[in-house]
Amino acid sequence: MTMLLNHASHGDGIGYSFAQPTAAPVQQHSFYPYTDNGGSTLGITGSDFAILAGDTRSTSGYNINSRMAPKVFKIGGDDETGEGAQIVLSVVGFAADGNALKERLDNIVKMYKYKHGKPMSVSACAQRLSTILYEKRFFPITYTRFWEGKGALYSYDPVGSYEREQCRAAGAASSLITPFLDNQVNFKNQYVPGSGEGHALEPKKAEPLSRSTAEGLVRDAFTSAVERHIEVGDYLQLVTITKDGIEEAFQPLKKD
Repeated sequence: MTMLLNHASHGDGIGYSFAQPTAAPVQQHSFYPYTDNGGSTLGITGSDFAILAGDTRSTSGYNINSRMAPKVFKIGGDDETGEGAQIVLSVVGFAADGNALKERLDNIVKMYKYKHGKPMSVSACAQRLSTILYEKRFFPITYTRFWEGKGALYSYDPVGSYEREQCRAAGAASSLITPFLDNQVNFKNQYVPGSGEGHALEPKKAEPLSRSTAEGLVRDAFTSAVERHIEVGDYLQLVTITKDGIEEAFQPLKKD
């Protein structure tokens, strides 16, 4: 037990106190480098095309950092315009990690073409992406999702696990867009009218979507999402990949 001298004593003598000293509050220090910059992306594939799309709003909390921050990038192109690219990468979430990942993958694909004299295949690029993310598993590239498309669509988690899918949504409004894609693209909970009653209804068979139908679904998904989510908006970046090349278009969305 600690004895403290109290010089503000009673009377003229020395006063003593055997009270425990007050402990200083414990402070815990932590380092968290990530910021979710909002926005959403989605991908849809058809029999001879793949579509990647995303909004262009960049946020930080309730603040809008930029109204023109594209989230879909051409990979392996010949110059800054991306001419000659056959792979498209979409990133959403923490913008700094997304941009760094885009630059690294772009360099890898270009070096592959330089060394081997031919473009890197989509499946090979998908595996290389998985390796990059697995290398960062102890300090992961979080809040990022990406897809590559040349008639194929791949989705990833932060540590490199990936799978090929027909459609996928990610980002701030993914919980709003995913049910819409499940119903309209994967035909979940769709039944043939008049085929029965209750559980006897015949499920509607999924059919390949045409390009115009898929592009319409993308526009509808984002038009709906911006009505319900403040981190999505401004412009829609729509990138369509076919055997003839990559087409890119921007369309206005709500800005409030």
